[in-house]
Amino acid sequence: MKNTLTTQYDLIKQSREVLFQYCDTISREDFTRENSSFGRGSIRNLLVHTGNTYELWIGQRALHKSTEFTRFSSITTTSELRIFYGDIDTLMKEFFSRYASGFTAKIPLRVNNRERNISPLQLFTHVITHEFHHKGQILSLSRHLGYIPVDTDVIR
Repeated sequence: MKNTLTTQYDLIKQSREVLFQYCDTISREDFTRENSSFGRGSIRNLLVHTGNTYELWIGQRALHKSTEFTRFSSITTTSELRIFYGDIDTLMKEFFSRYASGFTAKIPLRVNNRERNISPLQLFTHVITHEFHHKGQILSLSRHLGYIPVDTDVIR
């Protein structure tokens, strides 16, 4: 299963890079422009929030790392964004290595004030679907800012 999940994550990274290349065409002002109609406010904030989800569920919960969340304000360019996601990719490599022998094993976690047993597969599915949900918001927000979104689907 590890090979399947790492291959799937490689596809996600390729799709993510298409989004980052698109973000390279967005002005710095629009990249950080707040819009209260879109959850986290700006394209940058949505991208950092998505990375924060990996930091929480993969870094803190699955790998038991005591890391602080990356702050929105610490990322102002797509170059910084790529460095940030490079750190996320490092977390994912460790995650795949740690759980290679048991992606359906259960990890006891406290979720919404309840003790739950969550599998590494569930954690992986959660973070990647969360990323694609917000990617859609990012593309919609960019359209509202006057840009023409690109196709960032895994199959394009």
